[in-house]
Amino acid sequence: MVRQVDVVVVGLGVGGEEVAGKLAEAGLSVVGIEHNLVGGECPYWGCVPSKMMIRAANALAEARRVELLAGQARVEPDWAPVARRIREEATDTWDDTVAVDRFTGKGGHFVRGYGTLTGPGRVEVGGEVYEARRGIVLGTGTSAVIPPIEGLAGTPYWTNREAIEVEELPTSLAVLGGGAIGLELAQAFARFGVRVTVIESLDHVLAMAEPEASELAATVLARDGVEFRTGARAERVGYGGGEFTVHLSTGSLVVAEKLLVAIGRRAQLGDLGLDSVGLDSDAEHIEVDDRMRAGDGVWAVGDVTGRGEFTHMAMYQAGIAIRDILGQEGPPADYRAVPRVTFTDPEIGAVGLTEAQARERGLRVSTALAQVPSSARGWIHKAGNDGFVKLVADADRGVLVGATSAGPAGGEVLAPLTLAVHAAVPVETLRSTIYAYPTFHRAIEDSLRDLR
Repeated sequence: MVRQVDVVVVGLGVGGEEVAGKLAEAGLSVVGIEHNLVGGECPYWGCVPSKMMIRAANALAEARRVELLAGQARVEPDWAPVARRIREEATDTWDDTVAVDRFTGKGGHFVRGYGTLTGPGRVEVGGEVYEARRGIVLGTGTSAVIPPIEGLAGTPYWTNREAIEVEELPTSLAVLGGGAIGLELAQAFARFGVRVTVIESLDHVLAMAEPEASELAATVLARDGVEFRTGARAERVGYGGGEFTVHLSTGSLVVAEKLLVAIGRRAQLGDLGLDSVGLDSDAEHIEVDDRMRAGDGVWAVGDVTGRGEFTHMAMYQAGIAIRDILGQEGPPADYRAVPRVTFTDPEIGAVGLTEAQARERGLRVSTALAQVPSSARGWIHKAGNDGFVKLVADADRGVLVGATSAGPAGGEVLAPLTLAVHAAVPVETLRSTIYAYPTFHRAIEDSLRDLR
């Protein structure tokens, strides 16, 4: 039996749920399909619970800074309230009933299962076939990449999901991968007393960031007790007696109670049936145009498009797809000013191009960097004031094309820089702007002063 509907949304992560819900509210008949939890990675294993962990770990770090500022404090880490908050406040113990009800309350029809495209406008799930009159939206996200390291398969390694769900902390943790996820979790666990070693095959962490950000992250995490093995590949993994042994390309070993694999994420397209609608199921991600169209009657949003694994990106793309499906006017996708934040302490926010990327594009680049500790607010803040603001400008056009803001409020300071890049605000206009004193964002003014 084939059921006729207006739209079928396969994958109800952040972007898919937004599209499905808004289209249902607009009066369309919408089927939403999700095999896991409605809402996706962010509310259950990503941004929300991980930031609860980070908030708790940062509170411990702040308490330990009291002696530099205000007397004495005694700190006794306790993971129990953190795990409880993640269960009760963030995830409902990994139950998506509220999210499902939210969608169906808008008029959508929810189906739990794996959706497979079987031809133009047709999706099969659990033996049922739905035919979409207007089209199909794909929002199936990504999953953790598990490298083919000898001995790894079959061991009780962690991905970010197991790390988030942990009830009792291990005594030691090895982290494969020095990207944002690996560093955020490494620092949080270290601040709770876990002995953490980060293994990174490149010679520096945060490989996609400015080199100054990479150096800063390594410095502050080392201060928290994190050990780094950079320029070292994991060649073999052993497990026995309740501990992992990671054999590195440098000939050394890392031994730890738990092993977190955090080398990246990848779209899983092979079982979606993309070939049936003329799309490449072997691609790394689904290519879309500036209206989120992947093909005739097919849209895609979120991580699966390869434009950045960020909740804000999924929501941004969802808005564009919704307008396109409803025939509404609106601006097309513009990725010149995509903000991204690594929630270490200090936070490392970035937008647009790095200096290296700008030079690779052939721009005549000018840069400037101001240290947060030398700014008024940084000097006042004193303990935990590491950070900087780096600006990357197109000297010919006189506008910023990228920026990095690292510091105690690096993610918040990023906001005006994101606006400046997005709106191509002239550097001279930024220079003549009044910056409140004493704030962290006055480091922007300091950096502008040296931008030539």
